[in-house]
Amino acid sequence: MADGNRVRKRSLTLAGHRTSVSLEDAFWHALGEIAATRGLTMTALVREIDEARGVTALSQSLRTYALNWYRDRASIR
Repeated sequence: MADGNRVRKRSLTLAGHRTSVSLEDAFWHALGEIAATRGLTMTALVREIDEARGVTALSQSLRTYALNWYRDRASIR
């Protein structure tokens, strides 16, 4: 597998419950950059996305958030 495509599982505490999320390295890296840019921890960013996601799977919501965040910035240029 190419770098960035390897799936990694991370454990987080959200809403007082431990959960695990599996994402490709590229998405973990992107979410880390987004969190740093926004002055948040990774957990705080994931918590924010989790609270807004409705019935969508958390991993899907995280991928979509990262994609939309970068798309929004690309359209500003």
